[in-house]
Amino acid sequence: MTAKLVQLISQQSIAETVKRLAQELDRDYRDRTPIVIGVLKGSFIFLADLIRQMQTPIQLVELIKLSSYGSGTVSSGKVQMEMGAPAAVIAGQDIIVVEDIVDTGLSTTKAFQVLSGYEPKSLKLCALLDKPDRRKVPVAIDYLGVTIPDKFIVGYGIDFDERYRQLPDIYTLESPTEL
Repeated sequence: MTAKLVQLISQQSIAETVKRLAQELDRDYRDRTPIVIGVLKGSFIFLADLIRQMQTPIQLVELIKLSSYGSGTVSSGKVQMEMGAPAAVIAGQDIIVVEDIVDTGLSTTKAFQVLSGYEPKSLKLCALLDKPDRRKVPVAIDYLGVTIPDKFIVGYGIDFDERYRQLPDIYTLESPTEL
């Protein structure tokens, strides 16, 4: 069965949001050279668009991979770090973690626990999307794009079982359990 996709956020609206977030980061990191850490896989398109919009010199781009979904539509609640940034790179540096979406907060909390242990100078979160109705643990989002309703979404790097990442807009996926 084919899933029904309903557009939630247009490509144009995403681009405007990314530009605004890049301007906010440029303002706050004007005299610094941060390290930007993208959370794979969902943030890779957002991360690429964001850093291309930033005027601030970026010292380094790193990637970390966390997993809590598997092939389902609901987080298992058990977050695994499958790939991380080297501690020596993080120590004493300004770090910006880039997330596609914060929903339960479990993955973001895990990433921040690990990265905090590396003793960065500062550690901030930039998230394109926030789904606060799903929050299980509190998360402070320093740079927020858009707050969305509690719907399963795909597109712009966000997937359902590795599908739909390539879509330029963000869609709600209606009846994902029937796939």
